[in-house]
Amino acid sequence: MKILLHVCCGPCAIYPVNVLRDAGFEMTAFFYNHNIHPYQEYCRRLETVREYADKTGLALIVRDEYNLEEFLSAVAGAPAERCGYCYFSRLEAVAEKAAELGCDVCSSTLLYSRYQRHDDIRILGEKAANRHGVPFHYDDYRRGWQEGIRLSKEMGLYRQQYCGCIYSEKDRYLGKT
Repeated sequence: MKILLHVCCGPCAIYPVNVLRDAGFEMTAFFYNHNIHPYQEYCRRLETVREYADKTGLALIVRDEYNLEEFLSAVAGAPAERCGYCYFSRLEAVAEKAAELGCDVCSSTLLYSRYQRHDDIRILGEKAANRHGVPFHYDDYRRGWQEGIRLSKEMGLYRQQYCGCIYSEKDRYLGKT
């Protein structure tokens, strides 16, 4: 089965990629993360994904669009609800690309993080996938949280300190408001 896997960053890709490869999936990674702020952080995460892909022989497609204004205009009115937009916009992009490429399924490494709204990701992933006629492959990769951390450190990959957007950066460094 061919899968297009949305990757949010290198470290979060490790465990899901290993699980999917072990299950026999023919995999391509897809980087699209217009939410990451500031731009230097976006560049660093993209470079880390490329480094990880090179080290592991992972095919990678990059949608290199830094759409800060689009992201902010979509979430500024209700920052507490930003994650829904953030998830759906990226899951929509991976589903659309998966359909274009003729993949059997699509998924996301967002399902790896303990800090993400897992049920929302599943629901929105299924919604996006259904819109494009490509099933959403669900798996709860959180079970491999510690293994992914260990492997990312062994590989010397950059490990970010917050989810990605300007609001999560603020929450991380100033505390939740």
